[in-house]
Amino acid sequence: MRLNFTKCHGSGNDFPLIDARALTIEEAAWPAIARALADRAGPVGGDGLLLLTAGTGDAAFGMRMFNSDGSEAETCLNGLRCVARAGFEALGVDRATVRLKTSIATVVRAPELAPGVVTITETAGPATLDVAAWPMRIDTGRLIDAPVPMLATAQPFTAVAIPNPHLIAFVETVDEAALVGVGAQCEAAPAWLPNRANVSFVEVRDAATLFVRTFERGVGLTDSCGSAMAASTYAACLTGRIAFATDITVRNRGGLVRARAEDSAMVTLSGNATWEWEGAVTVDPARSRASDLTIARRHDEEVAAWAALTGRPEGEQAT
Repeated sequence: MRLNFTKCHGSGNDFPLIDARALTIEEAAWPAIARALADRAGPVGGDGLLLLTAGTGDAAFGMRMFNSDGSEAETCLNGLRCVARAGFEALGVDRATVRLKTSIATVVRAPELAPGVVTITETAGPATLDVAAWPMRIDTGRLIDAPVPMLATAQPFTAVAIPNPHLIAFVETVDEAALVGVGAQCEAAPAWLPNRANVSFVEVRDAATLFVRTFERGVGLTDSCGSAMAASTYAACLTGRIAFATDITVRNRGGLVRARAEDSAMVTLSGNATWEWEGAVTVDPARSRASDLTIARRHDEEVAAWAALTGRPEGEQAT
């Protein structure tokens, strides 16, 4: 099959994005399509696959996100901004309610973070602390700044779902080897965590700045994860490290977003939705292979604007 898509990124979290509203593709094919398109060794590459889907009820449009391993996530907040931009442009609107896999979010076109950086504000939540819903099978209904007995570390974590499940640890300095170790334990889907979880190590750099490094479920160590930045913001407020209702900057290796958590457990992120290029590719779902890429249009001015804001070299991909 031949598929048109836009290669895009939110805070360095990069994806092929397909307008699937009018496509008639078997449901069982999407995980294989995601593996083919997100394969870093293939012609496209990405942290996963985004779909713009048709609206239902009060939602103007919907979003689906498949990780690079083909699993479907509850949401992806960096990806949501990209899907929102596609939805805005398709429908000629500047704000909308979006239907996610298990929840809804509101999105609105916002003032640019910097000249030439298309910016979307998204509000998601409420964040929840009920670990039984993940499920995470531990001897408590909530986990706030406490060790996880089944992990091979005494590091305290806070467990937050928004709605993706996250384990958040606040550290003086991110130790990537330790992060990968914990992430790999969760990625193995042990009996106590059958649906896995995202794991983030977070540095509180000052009263209004966080730095987040994430091992993402279904992806691995990634330069950026939007729901991890939202969950980290909420966890930082919940544990008294950052004040609720405070505008902060959340940084990662891919870039940055502006964030704010309310005591109602709603979290707002404002960040980029950058188009890199548009193209078409042939996908063989039976083999999870993509081939014959053609690029129809490049958005070099947007790539340059993001690089100017973040200092990230033009064309550098998240890994």
